[in-house]
Amino acid sequence: MYEAIAFFDLDGTLLNGKSQVSAEVGEAITQLKKNKVLPIIATGRNEQEIQQIKQDAHITSTITMNGMIVKVDGTIIEASEIAPEQCESMLHFARNLQDELAFHSTEQLFISGVNEFVKKSYEFFHLELPPIHPQAYQEFPTNMILVLSEGNDTIYQEAYPEFTFYRNGPFCIDVVNKGISKGTGVQTVKDYLKLPDIPTFGFGDGINDVALLMACDNKIAMSNALPEVKEQSDYVTAKNTNGGIIKALKHYDLI
Repeated sequence: MYEAIAFFDLDGTLLNGKSQVSAEVGEAITQLKKNKVLPIIATGRNEQEIQQIKQDAHITSTITMNGMIVKVDGTIIEASEIAPEQCESMLHFARNLQDELAFHSTEQLFISGVNEFVKKSYEFFHLELPPIHPQAYQEFPTNMILVLSEGNDTIYQEAYPEFTFYRNGPFCIDVVNKGISKGTGVQTVKDYLKLPDIPTFGFGDGINDVALLMACDNKIAMSNALPEVKEQSDYVTAKNTNGGIIKALKHYDLI
């Protein structure tokens, strides 16, 4: 049985500067599992985007799309959706602002169109452009929307109070149902495993990691983290590109 759970953000946290899992981090996760600690990825990305990462990190449990989908050992234990009519409304709203959207589901990922912000967003995360399918929300469940835009955050927030918006890069905003976060994913995992008192460790750097850290007993921020994340942390480790994950795992005697 597990003796602890460790939740890892990806970009700027578990991944290196090339958005990859280093061999050293992969080895550390393997040791973590030997020490009866369950490692879980907690990310804004969807399942399709992290298959190689999961393999390299030796991790099978995930909180994806900022808590909209939660899996333990590959089994979906929580799935939240955005209604098609809400997707359609936001698509028209975005187009009026000359923005495009991405529609994420558990396995599929489509974009509504391509402009400079779309290209820059996927280049920033070292990802290939998804297929263009503006009406994907009519064919597949939508678990998260991405607004591909350099700005307009406040405009979207005021127009759609039923959603939570996370600025997750210079050219994209994650959109999820209000009340859903990486933090709610932490509680979902604990409830599913029936381990209410198991110690939890959260690792993050971005604004969508604030809820993650707040939900965990031990809150670890990378030194490259935003000030808001560091304010919530118990411990600030080194940068993700300078052995920060391994340093923190050793600090807490997890490896």
